[in-house]
Order: sequence, then structure tokens, then C-alpha cells
Amino acid sequence: MPRVKRGKGHLKSRKNLLKQTKGYLQGRKSKIKLAKTAVRKAGAYAFRDRRTKKRTARSLWQIKINAGCRLNNSSYSKFIGGLKKNKIELDRKILAELAEKNPEIFSEIVKMVR
Repeated sequence: MPRVKRGKGHLKSRKNLLKQTKGYLQGRKSKIKLAKTAVRKAGAYAFRDRRTKKRTARSLWQIKINAGCRLNNSSYSKFIGGLKKNKIELDRKILAELAEKNPEIFSEIVKMVR
């Protein structure tokens, strides 16, 4: 079998790897061995934190809703329970936005739930 030299493919993969590490500090942006691990770790962190972002956003919504409920002499758990009992289907994201930006509308919803 004839010998295969892998110059072009090898250079292309290195070039793409170093393109991904643009902006990294010190040898992580220029040395192949360090760049490989940096890119792999960055990908793992990105994958993990896409899920963490959803978790933290939901907890922030809950805090905002609870603050709005407390202003209307209610609690978060009673409010959510009342929503489910009265079959009002508003998600936490919308409720948090209402509690923050339109407190008068949110207080009407709290009164409906009671």
C-alpha cells in the first residue's frame, strides 16, 4: 500500500482548534496540547451551564413571585396552590414579570386566587 501523508488534514484540524481558543490566555490559545484540553473543558462547562441557567432562572422567578405575594399578604405556596385549584394556567416566568413590572395586575391575580 502507498504511504499516506496527512499534512493538509492535520494542519486544518489544528487551525480549527486554535480558532476555537481565540481569546484564551497564555499557552491555551497557541499550544495544541493545552488548547485541546481547554476546548474540551469549555465544551463541558457550556453543556453543564446551559442546564444550570434554567435552574437559576426558575428560582429567580419564584423569588420574584414570592415578593409580590408578600406585598399582597399571601405566600408563594398558597398562591401557587390557589392557581392550580382555580385552573389558572400562567407560568412562573410570566407571573414573575407581572409581579416585577405590573404589580397592580399581579395584585388582581392574587385577589382572584384567594
